[in-house]
Amino acid sequence: MNYRHAFHAGNHADCLKHALLTALIHSLKLKPAPFAVLDTHAGTGRYALTSAEADRTGEWREGIGRIPVAQDAASPLDEYLSIVHSTGKDLYPGSPDIVARLLRPQDRLICCELHPEDFLSLRRLFRDNQQVSVHERDGYAAIRALWPVKNISRGLVLLDPPFEKPDDFSRLAEAIALSRQRLRGAIVAAWYPVKHRTPVRAFFNQLQDMGERKILTAELMLRAPTDPSRLNGSGLLIANPPWQFEKTASEITSKLAAYLGDENCTANVEWIVPE
Repeated sequence: MNYRHAFHAGNHADCLKHALLTALIHSLKLKPAPFAVLDTHAGTGRYALTSAEADRTGEWREGIGRIPVAQDAASPLDEYLSIVHSTGKDLYPGSPDIVARLLRPQDRLICCELHPEDFLSLRRLFRDNQQVSVHERDGYAAIRALWPVKNISRGLVLLDPPFEKPDDFSRLAEAIALSRQRLRGAIVAAWYPVKHRTPVRAFFNQLQDMGERKILTAELMLRAPTDPSRLNGSGLLIANPPWQFEKTASEITSKLAAYLGDENCTANVEWIVPE
């Protein structure tokens, strides 16, 4: 539990993950039936960009700090950025904060966080929100224990592990498969780092070998993944994405690439396993 997201909040990976997450929630809201979201590695929910941790790395300056506040209403980043900039000066919302502010009265959010200090911060953030439950428990175990939510047949599982252990990619693949087994038809979104291609390819191959279908990936690469000591880019794998979501994802990643990268930056959306 050495990983603390406060060091990385608002960086390029967060911008990718949270812009796509906002679009996924938007798609769920197109139907009136209630939905639930399970955030397995929720963090504190909100981060101060003036904190010692954020200042130490300065990663947010090359992420959310590079995206102009003013956006055209038709911009694919408009809703995401509206949430970010309504959070408060020098604050950045984590995934549970973003989801909570997009919920309708009939929807629910379940958050899991294992780090004791981060759990307390997360519980304080949502102490007055009856639509959000916060659990101090392992996010992977929570899939079997807390998913699906009773009387709700639609939803999304967000998997965002810290990638501290050698088997995190393998555990992530297993968690994706279990999430889909627990609630057929739900969306499963899993963030992953790209330092070099070998573990990412093995991750995709494992999902294919497990028989998983309808898997889309959206990646933002700042540079070629030739130096495995650096976070060269990241991706969000989306199992069972909404109809035509590849178009939405392409618009989002292309816009982010224009703001966050240079001539070496690339955005890519592709089907790893078709329907």
